[in-house]
Amino acid sequence: MRAGRPDPRRARSFKEAQAREGAFAARDRGIQTVSLERIVGSVSRYRDFDARFRLKKNLPRERLQFIRGAMREGRPLPAVELYRIKDEYFVMDGNHRIAAAKELGFRELDARVIEFLPAPDTPENLLYREKRAFQEQTGLAQAIELTEEGQYAVLLDQVRGHQGYLAGEGRAVSLAEAAADWHRTVFGPLTAILEHSDLPRGFPGRTAADLYAYLSVHQWVRGHARRYGSGIDAFLTANMEEFRMKMQSRAERDYPEMLRRFPVFVLINISARQEARILERLFQIEQVREVHSVHGSIDVVLKAVLTRDLLSSDAEVISRFVQEQVRRIPGVLSTQTLIPGLSRVKEDAP
Repeated sequence: MRAGRPDPRRARSFKEAQAREGAFAARDRGIQTVSLERIVGSVSRYRDFDARFRLKKNLPRERLQFIRGAMREGRPLPAVELYRIKDEYFVMDGNHRIAAAKELGFRELDARVIEFLPAPDTPENLLYREKRAFQEQTGLAQAIELTEEGQYAVLLDQVRGHQGYLAGEGRAVSLAEAAADWHRTVFGPLTAILEHSDLPRGFPGRTAADLYAYLSVHQWVRGHARRYGSGIDAFLTANMEEFRMKMQSRAERDYPEMLRRFPVFVLINISARQEARILERLFQIEQVREVHSVHGSIDVVLKAVLTRDLLSSDAEVISRFVQEQVRRIPGVLSTQTLIPGLSRVKEDAP
């Protein structure tokens, strides 16, 4: 096994991770709710558990069975103590409790957390320290993942600006209260819209929070007029507080529904020898509602119902549908697309 790589047969060693990250400055974070998926190792007993935190078969199991039984019966147990390095946790006290909780399918539990901050000034560590400083100042439990240094300061400026705006409305709130309101009515809505758009596909390696930071700075700080796709330009406002007023009455479950469905007709010329096979392939496409073989200069008329989000235009969605779904079928020679303007449809006669 190569040096520096964790042994997949056992839980990871805190001391090895501490030495690798240079993480020696400790901060007591108090009682927190921790996802069990992030508990990857132990301070002193990492040799007793495998990588999935299961007790090795050659070790006594009485204590594990006792704790498992107590958890099943709902008996109170003391909080475990965890050491944190970046986004990974190591058990200082409570190894059997963690093993039992994982075995029983628990997803999270309360723990007293001591965080050890990485010291070397690598780009990764600098970004992590910025994230942790932002979380400490704002009190936001929700993780905001950015990939560029300096962007957490941009978000903190927005929170402080929002705090000042609320004070001007006669609502004197703490920075943490302002941050919670900003996250609920500004950051959350806009990132939800971005996540359900096609925009992230054009920026591999970037997060929705990265796109939020870029868009919000250009839109609300610099006032640059930019086009983000049909619908988004009208949806965004000139400043952050106007956007908040638009979004504060909406529930998060509504954001993915900010979609528009529209019909489109595609006129297709095909190879005559493959007509039956091509018609069947076209009809199997999810968005297709009707396929008709016709006589004249066009061989096939197809009707589809497409869906676009706020950040995409009709043309973008149609182009992707035609290029990726229709024209890739062997035997399709050419296509022409028609978008209805005003439509009227009769119901079927009884």
